[in-house]
Amino acid sequence: MPNLLGLAPDALAALFADMGEKPFRATQVLRWMHHFGVADFAAMTDLAKPLREKLKATAEITPPVLISDQASGDGTRKFLFAAGNGNAVETVFIPETERGTLCVSTQAGCALDCAFCATGKQGFNRNLSAAEIIGQLWQANKALGRDPQNGNSGEARVISNVVLMGMGEPLANLENVIAALRLMLDDNAYGLSRRRVTVSTSGILPAMEVLAAACPVALAVSLHAPTDALRDTLVPINRKYPLADLMAACRRYLESAPRDFITFEYVLLEGVNDRPEDARALIALVRTIPCKFNLIPFNPFPGSPYRRPARERIRRFAETLLAAGIITTIRKTRGDDIDAACGQLAGQVRDKTRRVAERQAVPILLEEVS
Repeated sequence: MPNLLGLAPDALAALFADMGEKPFRATQVLRWMHHFGVADFAAMTDLAKPLREKLKATAEITPPVLISDQASGDGTRKFLFAAGNGNAVETVFIPETERGTLCVSTQAGCALDCAFCATGKQGFNRNLSAAEIIGQLWQANKALGRDPQNGNSGEARVISNVVLMGMGEPLANLENVIAALRLMLDDNAYGLSRRRVTVSTSGILPAMEVLAAACPVALAVSLHAPTDALRDTLVPINRKYPLADLMAACRRYLESAPRDFITFEYVLLEGVNDRPEDARALIALVRTIPCKFNLIPFNPFPGSPYRRPARERIRRFAETLLAAGIITTIRKTRGDDIDAACGQLAGQVRDKTRRVAERQAVPILLEEVS
């Protein structure tokens, strides 16, 4: 029985065509599911009763099961969703004065095994389905108060931005990610701007090309090192797709991107990649790419050998980049009291065997680091 929640608009229209239904019926169901957050076919009152009964017998609308909803002292919310077989994935909502950002997971665990990331250390279980990815947004909207069934018109947008920076490597689950992105962007579903939806990647180059052609949104690249020697250690996928190739792929992506720059994410690790010479090497590396840097002070987790640099050391690193004319922000640590900060998401992943050799808050320029 197909789960309609995860079907992109064109796939939903095709399903309705196979059922002998007109295309506008698919649009009606799309709006009920995503615009109004309705999962019960019987409540879709502008559908003919026979169609509602047929849908009830042949399809389902099943979001991921919400296990827990934790609130941080700073207003951050962390949602834990069941992913089957004892696994769970985490989704984080970060409220800001003029926007609300939802950080969505795309895999249960992660196979890329980046040295400084708690999720990677938990291993990899499986890709999330499109329904499980978009279902995080569906459930978060309900939890945060967007519910027209209780008097809300459905137009109030608590979540204005979505970043695919939670658990997993989005471009390693490309088909399901693209289906979810198309729902996020569709005016009959969530109607988000391409500029307000960001996909983060560690640098899977062939998938970057596919994303640019199929559904270009804002792109954030997890860089974390200025040289291949260091990045091979911190981000093992670099051994397959080294920096020169990654920089070339970023330039190509900009030809289709909704923004005229790439965001480079850079986790600062004390004594590892935060030295003045590292900053100068970064400047040389990205000199031909319109970009901004989002510096992320390392968020500790049990068993990690790394430490967060001192605040002044972070500031000096940022000022070096700024002096070179590169827009640079320091991400304020949010939600670390509930392990919701960048790099801390780990969920409950059972299968830790499938690794390969071969991630929230919208920042403010030089924002204070907690």
